[in-house]
Amino acid sequence: MVLLNSPLTRKLSAFVALSEVDLETLARFHRRRRSFLPGHEMIHEGQPNASAFILAEGWALSYKILPDGERQIVDFQVPGDFLGLRSILFRTSDHSIEAVTRIEASEVLASDILDAFAHAPRLATAVLWAASRDEAMVVEHLVNIGRRSAEERMAHFLLELGSRLILVGLGDKTGFACPLTQYHLADALGLSAVHVNRVLRHLRDDGLVAFQKGQVVFDDIDGLRELAGFDTGYLDQDGPLLR
Repeated sequence: MVLLNSPLTRKLSAFVALSEVDLETLARFHRRRRSFLPGHEMIHEGQPNASAFILAEGWALSYKILPDGERQIVDFQVPGDFLGLRSILFRTSDHSIEAVTRIEASEVLASDILDAFAHAPRLATAVLWAASRDEAMVVEHLVNIGRRSAEERMAHFLLELGSRLILVGLGDKTGFACPLTQYHLADALGLSAVHVNRVLRHLRDDGLVAFQKGQVVFDDIDGLRELAGFDTGYLDQDGPLLR
C-alpha cells in the first residue's frame, strides 16, 4: 500500500480525495523501484518506447540540447513528480531527463498508466491535473525568460520551488534544502552563472532571500512575492476539488 504521506499521494491529494481503490492502484505503480546516481541520464531525447518514472527521493531535471551544444533546462523535478510521462504516450521522448542527486524512483510503463485510467477514473483525473499543473508551470517559465527581469525571474523561480516542496512536505515558508548549482540556475533561467551569482547577492543584500550551502532561506517572503509578482493560483494547491 502506498503510504498516506508519500510525496505522490500528498501531491495528488491536493486535487482528489483518494479512495482505497485509488491508493491500491497507486501501490501498483511502485512495483519496479530503481535507484540512479547523480548525472545518470534516465530518459534520452528521441528515445523510443521510453519508460516513465515517479520520483520518490531526490531531484532530477528535464532539458533539451540545442544544435550548438547549449542546454536549456525546462524544469526541475522533485519527489512526487512524474518523470517523462509524455514519453510513454508519444512514440519517442521529446526531452531528456537527468538525475541531479542520487534518486529513488519507480518505473512506470504505458500499460500501468492505461490500466490505472481504466480502473480508477478519479485517479486518472488526478494524474491529468498533475500534468496540467506541469504545463501551467512551463507557461510561467516562458514568461520568466521572456519578460521578467533577472531578479524577478530568480525570485519567482525560488518561490515556485518552495511552494512545490511545501506541498509534498519537504519545505515550509522559511525555506527548503536545494541541491542546485548556479550552473543549473543559469541553464534554467537563461542567465550566465556569473549573472546568477550577482542576482543572488542582490536579493540577499536586499534582505529578501539567501541561497547558501544548499539551503534557500526566505528572509522576507512577502517582499520576495511582491518583487516577483508571484501568485500561487497556477499551482492550484488550495485543497481537493473532488471529494
